[in-house]
Amino acid sequence: MRFKSTTGLAAIVMAAALALTGCGSGSGNSGGSTSSDGKVDGTGKTLNVLTGVLAQYPEQQKQWQSDIAAKFKAETGADVKFETFASANDELTRIQTSVVSGQGPDIYGLGTTFTPTAYATKAFVTLSDDDWKKVGGKDRFNQAALGISGPDKDHQAGIPFVSRPFVMAYNKDLLAAAGIDKPATSWDELAAQAKKMTNGDTYGIATGYKDNYDPWKFIWAMSVQAGNPLVDGNQLKMDDPTVKKAYQTYFGWLTQDKIVDPASVGWSASNALAAFASGKAGYLMMTTATSIPTLEKSAVAGKYEYTLMPTIAPGETQSKSDAEAASILSGDNLVVADYSKQKDLAFAYIKLITSKEEQLNYQKIFGDLPANAEALASLTDPKLKPMADAAAKSKATPFTGAWGDIQLALLNVTVQSVPDLAAGKVDEAALESRIKDAQNKGQASLDRASKG
Repeated sequence: MRFKSTTGLAAIVMAAALALTGCGSGSGNSGGSTSSDGKVDGTGKTLNVLTGVLAQYPEQQKQWQSDIAAKFKAETGADVKFETFASANDELTRIQTSVVSGQGPDIYGLGTTFTPTAYATKAFVTLSDDDWKKVGGKDRFNQAALGISGPDKDHQAGIPFVSRPFVMAYNKDLLAAAGIDKPATSWDELAAQAKKMTNGDTYGIATGYKDNYDPWKFIWAMSVQAGNPLVDGNQLKMDDPTVKKAYQTYFGWLTQDKIVDPASVGWSASNALAAFASGKAGYLMMTTATSIPTLEKSAVAGKYEYTLMPTIAPGETQSKSDAEAASILSGDNLVVADYSKQKDLAFAYIKLITSKEEQLNYQKIFGDLPANAEALASLTDPKLKPMADAAAKSKATPFTGAWGDIQLALLNVTVQSVPDLAAGKVDEAALESRIKDAQNKGQASLDRASKG
């Protein structure tokens, strides 16, 4: 079952999950047999794993999946079959489909912001002390990464896989040529600096307005930094003036400031990365350590650094200390489907890929920071320090089952505005109408989640 609109989808998921209560496999159907030394024998079985497409590194992802499947086969005798999703819409729809049918992947690799929606369905395992032991113990993980694993420390479904705090990269040569001494710390200063670096086919900022994941994060950050948490108890505050100001600032880079390439209307994050890597942009926005492998082999190798994204809201001159929000609390969590008949195999797989050795290998290939505490502590690359700083100043998105819908509603305002952006102007009345529609749909989802 697929939906043309995702508004209200989280509520549909939850309703379906309640209808399926009792249909899950329960703790009795663990899959495979476990020996006295904790090893799981999965001979003849297949573990199904759903994960997001790594658009920047498709071939490397296929190779990693092949390699890790071979290691898991050698360890347990079981095969691994990978399935993928390519967008936030697809991610939420895949959760919905499996919950409605009571079957599907055994393990889901989800972005952290979708963990609350998955948890609210009651269709995924809430981890017991014994479950945590099966994946190496809760102490194996960087404790900050557990911040959005569940509503509290005793009720958690998400097992951290990687951490992905957002930062911005900057071209040291372009900043210096423009007479800029240090990177911007406010959104207004960012625009001013970007204007100084925009010349010909070189632009101050590289970003992708058509990316499937990133646009809403700008709006969230600017709003939170202005003192608006978006979700305040049972009230959604998407119609707050700070949200409109955030969209106007974000869209204004293209329509008013002219500091982004007009082609960015159709860009994804990978296109923005390519533009920065070619030396054609002063700043690369909303990036992570995953950009390191690309940049180290590019024209800007040795000429770029990372820094925190602005933490001072548009129109402000200083940050609100309790709302710096350098990044969302970002990364990937692994959740195990309650309907799975192979839970022990699922936990054995998670134990393997969250080991120190495998986490460091994954970091080397893709750049993501390890969720394994030992692996994270062993990293010494100075380029990673800004990511660590961003992680320390990250804010968790609200832990509500409605957040998936709210996040997509924020994104949808940009999606609906793309034709206007392509024409060079976003009409104020049209923007207000889109925000109002997002507010109404998001509030309805929040109301249903609150009742649930």
